This record gives sequence, structure tokens and C-alpha cells, in this order.
Amino acid sequence: MTDEVVGIDVGGTRIKSVLLTRSGDVLAEDTRPTPADASVRLGPALADIVTSLVERGGGESGGPGEVRPARVGIGVPGIVDEQRQVGVRSANLGWHDLDLQRAFGEHLSLPFVVGHDVRCGLLAEARLGAAQGCTEVLFVPLGTGVAAAQLVGGRLWHGRPWAGEIGHVVVDPDGDPCACGLRGCLETVASAGAIGRRWSVLTGRTGDAAEVARLVAAGDQQAISLWHNAIEALAAVISPVVAANGTQLVLVGGGLVRAGDLLLDPLREAVHARLAPAMRPAVAPASLGDRAGSLGAALLSLEAGGVA
Repeated sequence: MTDEVVGIDVGGTRIKSVLLTRSGDVLAEDTRPTPADASVRLGPALADIVTSLVERGGGESGGPGEVRPARVGIGVPGIVDEQRQVGVRSANLGWHDLDLQRAFGEHLSLPFVVGHDVRCGLLAEARLGAAQGCTEVLFVPLGTGVAAAQLVGGRLWHGRPWAGEIGHVVVDPDGDPCACGLRGCLETVASAGAIGRRWSVLTGRTGDAAEVARLVAAGDQQAISLWHNAIEALAAVISPVVAANGTQLVLVGGGLVRAGDLLLDPLREAVHARLAPAMRPAVAPASLGDRAGSLGAALLSLEAGGVA
């Protein structure tokens, strides 16, 4: 039995992938733009990624042809029915009720399994990263959108297909339209993408979330107000989840966590202010960065193949 597997994390803008050994060694990595019209073009792109990883990984491990991955794990965003392997809805990728086994299977020659990208990220953090040793974890990556995944009793919680879609909880009924059809969802206020967009509308200046964070640190009052509103909205949605599930660790990931204590300190304070002392969780940064989704997809494929 070969020891290698491929993990692929399909994002709204980028696809990140890794060739991983069963012992956890990374043989090769790849990052490339997500193709337009993903429901049609993603399958060929994934096949090309697997070929590229095998060629590079084989070269590093002793020569072409010596790496023959056994399985592929693929993490995709949006609402994912993991049992039926169906992409129910992805606003960022523009698909509805997509048969992922058929869409990808026509192009991949290896066995593969599809999972939710955020749950893949938490699986990696639980096995290899900042959630090791914790049994009750809420993972909240803040990037293009906002979603969540949970460990409950040390097990990854799957629930129904929309489990974890906290980004589509309404926090401002009069707020901006959301791709889900509602207005004022958390994702329109507190995602990295939303912070950049709201800053541009507010000031007429082009800027992303990283620029807003820099201005917050410099004392810009408009930036501070926008940042504060995003954090308060996050805390308002996270706190009831913590209370309901007895969460011991809120793990924050995604691009926005690069702001460090500028994000984590006020978020921790805002969450704790909404909870009794005995209920207050630790709030910490994820440790695997952009690798979490692809590493988790690889681990998912190992579990599916019975070789974890």
C-alpha cells in the first residue's frame, strides 16, 4: 500500500493542495487560482493538480514514478451534503445541487472523497495544529466568507448539510444584501472580504481588511468603528454557540487572523462579556494557516480509505 495521499482545498479565489505521506510529511504543495465556471472547469483543474503534485513529489522522494497516491481528499466551500457527496450550494463558486462525485470523477483516476472545507480545516488543527488535546472546539475561519466547524466530544460534528453556516445568521436586518438572499448576514459584516468592501464604501478609498487593520492600529477612528462593529457581530453569533455546546476553545483562522491581537483581544473580551465566567472559552489563533484545508482534506482521505 502506498503511503501518499493528496489533499485539495478549493477556495473561492485559490486552490491549495498538498501531497502528504501517511506519517505527515509534505512531499509537494501547489497553489493556483480557482477557475471561473468552477462547476465545469474544476474537474480538469483537479486532475492537473494531482499530476503536478505527483511529478514534483516523485522527484523529491527518489525519482518520477515512485509516488503513487492512494486517494484524494477534496474540501469545498458552501453547503455540502457529505453523505450524498453533493454541493448543495456555493455562492462563491456558483453551483447548486452539483453531483461532486460525477463532476470530479470524470476527470480523477484515483478514489476520492469530498468534504466541507471548514471541517477539513478543523480536522487538521485537531490532529496537527492548535486544537490538539481539546475535545470541545469551535473553529471559525474569517476569509472570503464566514463559516464554522465543531469538535463535540472529540469528534468532528457533521450534522445536516448547512451545519456551521454561521455566516448566514442575520446580525443587521437593514444591512447589505447577502449572496444567500438575506440582508445583513454576519458574512456581510465580519468577513475579511466584507471589511474591505465596507471600508471602500465608507471612505471612497480602495482598501482590504489588512489595510483596515493597519489603520486601526494607527488610531483611525473610521477604521476603528468598522472593526469594532465586525467584532461585536462575531461575538454576538459565536457566544450562543459556545453556551449551547460547552465549547472550551474558539479557534480563529482565515486571512483575518493575521491581524493577531488586534483581532483576538477584543474578540475574546466581547465573547467573554456575553458569557458567565464558568462558560468563557479560550480564544486563540489557528496554527496551520493556509495549509489547514488541504492538510485536512488529505487526512479526510486517509480516514475514508481506512488508513488513518
